[in-house]
Amino acid sequence: MTNFAQQHPKITTFYQLAPKSDLHSELVGHARWKKPILFIPSLASEFTDPENRVVFENILHELRRARYLAQIIIGVDMATEADIDLLREILAEQGLRNCFIQWNDGPNFVSLYERLQGAGVDLSARGKGRNLFMGFGVAIALGATSLGLLDADIKTFKKVQLDRLFYPVTVLNYQFSKAYYARWDGQRMFGRVKRLLLDPLLLALKRKFTESREEKMIRLVDFLLSFNYQLSGEVVLDMDLLKRCRYASHWGIEIFTLIEVWRKANQVAQVEFTRGAFDHKHQPVSPEDPKAGLHKMSVDIVTTLFKALMIEEGLEVSDHFFRDLAVTYSSIAEDQIKKYSDNARFNALDYDRDAEEASVRDVFVKAVLFAGFILESPQHIAETIIRFVTSHPEFSPFLESGFIQTVKTVEDRLRMDVFVGAELPSWERVQEKDPEIIRAFVDVIEAEKSRLGPLPAKRNA
Repeated sequence: MTNFAQQHPKITTFYQLAPKSDLHSELVGHARWKKPILFIPSLASEFTDPENRVVFENILHELRRARYLAQIIIGVDMATEADIDLLREILAEQGLRNCFIQWNDGPNFVSLYERLQGAGVDLSARGKGRNLFMGFGVAIALGATSLGLLDADIKTFKKVQLDRLFYPVTVLNYQFSKAYYARWDGQRMFGRVKRLLLDPLLLALKRKFTESREEKMIRLVDFLLSFNYQLSGEVVLDMDLLKRCRYASHWGIEIFTLIEVWRKANQVAQVEFTRGAFDHKHQPVSPEDPKAGLHKMSVDIVTTLFKALMIEEGLEVSDHFFRDLAVTYSSIAEDQIKKYSDNARFNALDYDRDAEEASVRDVFVKAVLFAGFILESPQHIAETIIRFVTSHPEFSPFLESGFIQTVKTVEDRLRMDVFVGAELPSWERVQEKDPEIIRAFVDVIEAEKSRLGPLPAKRNA
């Protein structure tokens, strides 16, 4: 029997129940008075590397038939001018004329980054979050009524998947729509960070908060658990919500955005993107390096989650909180692995249980503990210093001159650096800081169009 249960009061789950439904014609009809725009964050390597280019061109080929899109913005990082010329040729070959290239390393956009930096928006850390944040500004300047986000490395992308994603926001007036799907290629399960880190961690938190009767925390955790794939990068936001949300500039952007949606939206959808295999680029595990691959992604996600719980929801953590949590998490993750192993056997899939257990042991547990260290270290270091100097009379002259107060001041600053770093303000706040910023975006968009001119003519085969 097909599942169509609705299990959370704040989230509507859209299932694929009918074999065919003509969503596209309704979307085209509503696009007559609305302006849906799509943003694709991309590295230059997505279209300069021959292997990646096949995937990228398939996405563009499918998008050509999405007639409800008023504009497609491609935000390109790490690109030379020659790379941008190549991208324009690819767009011309695919017959896509409604595209705007956001060349983040080009002189016009560099000036915008500098202006935003001058307004107090820290965009120094390069990455997907920074690219998206600039794309949001472009979409606002273009007059979008909603903005969809689509990763550039989806190997199995079809236009109908995007139709499903835009439908709740464009036609039904939801504020937020998020894709869900099974991360597998027909033979193996993927999505390790969701399956082996995030879900078990949220279940561990729910267990702890249930024991301590912290209802406020439980409600947020239940909201996050109700999403079938919290870390999907494919979403659509109504522009009013988009302007009011804050964002993360690192791998924690998806979980941070969901927490912002929890706080600021009341019409939320998750959409079954596809029932078939869904595959895109996979990150290396990097067990020895917390600044690379899945290890870095995991630390960012856990840190982002706990920043939100500690600052916004008032969670108080003791010095043994993260150690206890890591133990509970490990136990639940082990149970989850057993379930995935049984499901793999049931469906005759390839499943390396040893590798899954190693990922939990060597990466994800360490990520939980390392995130705890990052969040707790200023306080622990300050307590150690104060305890040490107050127990030795030799430090009396320094204590009398305000040494302890200096230590506490530095502790407060470091704590603020931990909590504020990698977080970007809402575009509503940016416009308050710089009331002319959107006009500056319009000027840059027009300058780019004038500089680049029309796309080159499509070459004959």
